[in-house]
Amino acid sequence: MVLKVAERGHISPFIVMDVMRAANAREAAGGNVLHLEVGQPGTSAPEGVLAAAERALRTDRLGYTDSFGIPELRQRIAGHYRDWYGMDVAMNQVIVTTGSSGGFSLAFLAAFDPGDRVAIVEPGYPAYRNILEALGVEVVGLPASAESRFQPDVPLLETAGRIDGLIIASPANPTGTMVPAEVWPEIVDWCRQKGVRLISDEIYHGITYETSAETALAHTRDAIIINSFSKYFSMTGWRLGWMVMPEDLMRQVECLAQNLFISPPTLSQHAAVAAFDCHDELQQNLDLYAANRTLLLNELPKAGFTDLAPVDGAFYIYADIRHLTNDSKAFCQRMLAKTGVAATPGLDFDPARGQSTMRFSFAGPTAEMAMAVARLAEWLR
Repeated sequence: MVLKVAERGHISPFIVMDVMRAANAREAAGGNVLHLEVGQPGTSAPEGVLAAAERALRTDRLGYTDSFGIPELRQRIAGHYRDWYGMDVAMNQVIVTTGSSGGFSLAFLAAFDPGDRVAIVEPGYPAYRNILEALGVEVVGLPASAESRFQPDVPLLETAGRIDGLIIASPANPTGTMVPAEVWPEIVDWCRQKGVRLISDEIYHGITYETSAETALAHTRDAIIINSFSKYFSMTGWRLGWMVMPEDLMRQVECLAQNLFISPPTLSQHAAVAAFDCHDELQQNLDLYAANRTLLLNELPKAGFTDLAPVDGAFYIYADIRHLTNDSKAFCQRMLAKTGVAATPGLDFDPARGQSTMRFSFAGPTAEMAMAVARLAEWLR
């Protein structure tokens, strides 16, 4: 007898994890790898976070917490919006989650039903599409262009047809671009007029270069805001994120969180309270990213990667490589085999056009970035 296998599990893989597995296998076999594939900081959590975690290990029972998180952390997150954006956010609007991934799952389950249509920007973070498809939600891809900085605008939204939701990331993965300031109110007004639920992915806030990122809360209190301790706060493996949730979804999210997760990781929550006191140390990480960004924007074109998206924020460079290949997955596999440089094919981010693009992550040491671009230049020469 053949046992049933659920259709919801038949979704696309997260290709970057496949690339990381191949890179790790090369390392295990004794090969050298320069990791420009995974979107995570190359630094540990700040010292204040580590000290807070050690104290909690010794003094706290580390049992379950409230499903929305410990009050001390929710209060610090609310204060973060006052300190960074000059905005008042009530503590009871803040929901601590098991990473931003837990936040997306809770948001999608609370806001959308099977058969609803949700628009995402392409290129964009692949887990949006894959989680939505697993939940039976129809994904509407919006093919953004370099002319709009790979971000949506109202003319692009008008091509989507009827939609129930829209996900925007600014800064974005994989492009690093941000929604221009003058476009934000136009998008919010369009969503309001059409009855579209806006979800703003703000996990790369804090990692910007010329211009600070703007929260969607500056324009609407109806949006779902999702953020994380993984990127700016350099706490990827601690699996902790947060949401600022509109009032009409609070109870639904609470019931879902109670049943799906019980509570976010307790040790991580106690440690994260201290993260907001560590900005001086985190600034050193930003200085590193800025130096890597400058290096790669200068040197990648010399190596042969001549068509690069503008990098407003995050720690990615998105390259158009149509002059080098029409199979980005095979190209990245050859690149890893020949040079030891691991990077992510664009198919992860743009199923329709990603065969001619790829993403470099520059969150690692500057010396490794310089070595990687030198190897690529030699290989392509």
